Amino acid sequence: MSNLIKIDNEYKNWVTEVSKRFRQTQLKAAVKTNSDMLRFYWSLGRDIVGMSEKNNYGSGFYKTISEDLKDIFPDIKSFSPTNLKYMRYFYEMYPEILNRPQLGDDSENELNRPQAGDDLENAIFFIPWGHNKVIIDKCKGDSAKALFYVKKTLENNWSRDVLLNFLDTDLYERQGKAVTNFALTLPAEQSDLAQAMTKDPYRFDFLTLREKYDEKELKDALINKAEKFLMELGTGFAYMGREVRIEVGDTEKFIDMLFYNTKRHCYVVLEVKTGKFDSSYAGQLGTYVVAVNHQIKSEEDNPTVGLLICKDLDKVEAQYALESSSQPIGVSSYELSKLIPEEFKGSMPTIEEIEAEFGNID
Repeated sequence: MSNLIKIDNEYKNWVTEVSKRFRQTQLKAAVKTNSDMLRFYWSLGRDIVGMSEKNNYGSGFYKTISEDLKDIFPDIKSFSPTNLKYMRYFYEMYPEILNRPQLGDDSENELNRPQAGDDLENAIFFIPWGHNKVIIDKCKGDSAKALFYVKKTLENNWSRDVLLNFLDTDLYERQGKAVTNFALTLPAEQSDLAQAMTKDPYRFDFLTLREKYDEKELKDALINKAEKFLMELGTGFAYMGREVRIEVGDTEKFIDMLFYNTKRHCYVVLEVKTGKFDSSYAGQLGTYVVAVNHQIKSEEDNPTVGLLICKDLDKVEAQYALESSSQPIGVSSYELSKLIPEEFKGSMPTIEEIEAEFGNID
């Protein structure tokens, strides 16, 4: 490091700015190169389909193409028979993509990448090839499902491992499936955003619990696994606290968990119940939502939303209960698949269990 950069702040700031611009240029070039290559893969997949159908080439066609292209481009590793098959699958998953409007090279979007919900189909060319191959494997010809995961990858900059995690949790099938009254209680645009952030069921497979777990143990476990819990809740959730104290008249109440959703710009009150849904829960949650609107929410925030997650629910009962509420509330179930057998308890007994044991002593 030169002496000038140590003593001259103007020069130091200029060098920093030059470095920043260079990195941005490098990244833009990498994204542009990736996009162009994926467009080539798509077009090669289209050509393979056309040539195969026209000339009735058999399964050995991939090996033939691979050998011929490797002779021409000996240093290129992309033309293996397996990769060529994926190029065909890539085209077959999205056969009409390049017939639709595309972003120009002079797009003002960041790094020339399409934004979520804007030219979504074109987004397949802006995530890595490895991500595309994983999506192709998991979505089995379902282009709507595939594009959903492309969008989520682009929105959240998912690594391949994170993408695989969400593919394995059936996020597409669960997204936006909670029973809610959002359409009745929120403006249309806010209602759609709020519905999109719900799931049914929520998957708590990352928790370690005894078979006879209670509500406190479940909530403790969720907070202890806060990072994974936030991932399961979805994009934009920030944890604000547990057992958040509010006053309703002369009564002291405690909210199970309070979150803020940065995409919807609203507080989210979350209540967790280990039993089946009861209509009284909707009234309790609605009261908490109103209290947060009065005591915590600012004028810049959108209306607070309530989410209730139960072990089980009757969706008709839940819908009736929500229709009677003036507050935006959603109800979902949750699933647990990894429980420690009773003979190998992995946590201490609850206070209630200890008291029960002492109560049995004569």
